[in-house]
Amino acid sequence: MNEAVHGEPGRSPPLDQPLSRHGYVWALIVLVGAVAFVMAIWMIAREREMNSARAEFVASSEKTVSLLVQRLNQYELLARSGVSLVASVARPTPTQWRDYVAGMKLSERFPAVVGLGFVGYVQHNRLEDLKREWRSAGYGVLDVRPAGDRPAYAPILYFEPQTINTQGMVGFDLLSEPRRRDVLLRAMDSGEPSLSAPMQLLPDGPDSRRVGHGLVYPVYRGGEQPADVEARRRALQGWVSLTFRVDPFLESVLGPPAEEGDHFRLYDVTDRPELLASYGRPARAGEQPAFLHSRELLAYGRRWRIDFESPPLHRAAPQLATLDQMLQLGLFSALLLSAIAGVLAHTEARARRLAERMTEDFRRSEMRFRVAMQYSAIGKAMLDSEGKIVEVNPAFGEIVGLKPEALVGVPFESMFDRDPSLPPDPPFNFRGGVYRATRRLRREGGISRHVQLTYAPIPGNLGQDITGLVQVEDVTERLLAEARIRALNRTLEARVEARTRELKQANQELEAFAYSVSHDLRAPLRAIEGFSRILAERYGARLDEAGIGYLNRVRKAAARMGELIEALLKMSRLARSELKLERVDLTRMATEVIEELRMAEPQRQVDVVIAPGMTVTGDATLLRNLLANLLGNAWKFTRQRERARIEFHSRLNREGLVEYCVRDNGAGFDAAYADKLFRPFQRLHGANEFAGHGIGLASVKRIVERHGGSIRAEGQEGVGATFYFTLPGASAQVEAPAYSAEDAGGSVG
Repeated sequence: MNEAVHGEPGRSPPLDQPLSRHGYVWALIVLVGAVAFVMAIWMIAREREMNSARAEFVASSEKTVSLLVQRLNQYELLARSGVSLVASVARPTPTQWRDYVAGMKLSERFPAVVGLGFVGYVQHNRLEDLKREWRSAGYGVLDVRPAGDRPAYAPILYFEPQTINTQGMVGFDLLSEPRRRDVLLRAMDSGEPSLSAPMQLLPDGPDSRRVGHGLVYPVYRGGEQPADVEARRRALQGWVSLTFRVDPFLESVLGPPAEEGDHFRLYDVTDRPELLASYGRPARAGEQPAFLHSRELLAYGRRWRIDFESPPLHRAAPQLATLDQMLQLGLFSALLLSAIAGVLAHTEARARRLAERMTEDFRRSEMRFRVAMQYSAIGKAMLDSEGKIVEVNPAFGEIVGLKPEALVGVPFESMFDRDPSLPPDPPFNFRGGVYRATRRLRREGGISRHVQLTYAPIPGNLGQDITGLVQVEDVTERLLAEARIRALNRTLEARVEARTRELKQANQELEAFAYSVSHDLRAPLRAIEGFSRILAERYGARLDEAGIGYLNRVRKAAARMGELIEALLKMSRLARSELKLERVDLTRMATEVIEELRMAEPQRQVDVVIAPGMTVTGDATLLRNLLANLLGNAWKFTRQRERARIEFHSRLNREGLVEYCVRDNGAGFDAAYADKLFRPFQRLHGANEFAGHGIGLASVKRIVERHGGSIRAEGQEGVGATFYFTLPGASAQVEAPAYSAEDAGGSVG
């Protein structure tokens, strides 16, 4: 009966057997671990929340500092604007200063500012002159206070807006007080705006918050700041002074303090700590701020420190209450988890069954691996720790040329040769992970093949010495194709080098041709022209009229040939000269070219319109040549017009680039021959109609293309012609309309 209840010894208990003592121990361990885990997570979350609240407090404090600095910068701009007013006139009148300050609307925009004043700087020997000038200008009597002889004086000359309490400030000598004197002298020597030490301001109405600062900005004669200290002292005219209260300054920037918010104290610590103001409401009695933060900043020569205090912890980090609730929930979850652990211990038998099932799955996985290796088209070999073959698939045997059984026990490395054309093989070590290599394999019969090897570590079964798997893929044909490509690349490089030599040789021949044209061809021309001139002078009387005509034709032909040679030389120089890039004003350059054309033919009346503001980056000499040719052609081909007109402006083309246009209402040309315009020595008009060599537009095209631009021409016979060209780096005030379909005809109205 007992055996039927407890079962046979050595057997596992049935699935419905009560929980054993081991299960209770396991549940207790789970409970302790879960509680420890919950406590650790709670502490980490609490620390993270504290850090987040602290970071938010610091960020808020830094934002406050940034706002204060911005408002000080605005005060500097106010003082700087006063400096500009003083620099614009020798010395503004009280009325001008009052109107200027009234226009600033200080009480609305900057309620903390008491006023904006101008403080003069007068040496002892010039004080009486200043008083006489003040009285003669109708400003009344200037009473400089306090009385007494001093080397220099800094009386307040203007101070606005004036109230009942600030009217008596005019004439007060700021150099008579140490704190005000220090800030004035520091600003004078440095040439920069300076902030005074904390000082008591004059009371203004019922407001008793009188601690404030004065921001002074030096004003030098001529409006320019001298380079050294001594020069600044000699050139000082005075100071523009902006006075503000500290408490209103904080409220104007940050607004009224909130009921519950950060609290801070502002100190001036330049010489010794002095409390300037306190902002916000401090913590109540018995409450401590959660966080503290201190920040120092430089304020125009003064060093300020701001000590920030956060609200108490329950207001600074309200999420901590939620974390405490989460802690309680976590402890409850730990108890629940321990109960679950007991249930898990009860399912141990079922886990064994699952283990048996997983064993069967592993066996099936092993079978799938065997099938994949057996029927794979890529060669595969398993190696032991000594690098010997343990097993190969049929595909590997086909690559090597042997049966798989004959390869077992053969060292894998013995099947390969060292190929000097390939990089060195990595050391054989499966512990290094997966790596690839290209090797030369010896097939049976002495035939070599290149193969791509992929080494990968794999575990063997227990007691089985298998450390890795090698996949072998024949890549001989691919390597041969790559070798053919490399050979083709070397052939192409040789061709490029040969073409480069030919180009250099052609350039040298062009240089030689230019030299020959310049020296060898001109000598016979000079001889022809010289002897023809002598013949006309000495033997002209013996020649009849026909002979004289023939002789004149010879001289004209020689001169014509000389001009053609000069044109050829110019064309060659355009291609060989080095570009000297600089900023070029095309408007000014075109104006100069037109002036030269007017001086050459003062009797002509031509309307010329040149757009302003056209500049470009390029070679000034070449660009002048370009404009001289285009504007010269327009001038030449409008000679037969009674109302000749030439335009030079810029516009945007279809690609959004700046395009320059030279337009005239002259003879024009047939659009069918537009492609011949830019060829050397190509002319669409006879020499008897318009003189020229046919080289100008060819030169223009070369200049534009050397700068990386393009040129085109449109025209109509008897109506006019328009030349459009683009240049990189162009900028212009585009006043003409952008490109449209109506411009395609090229006509000029």
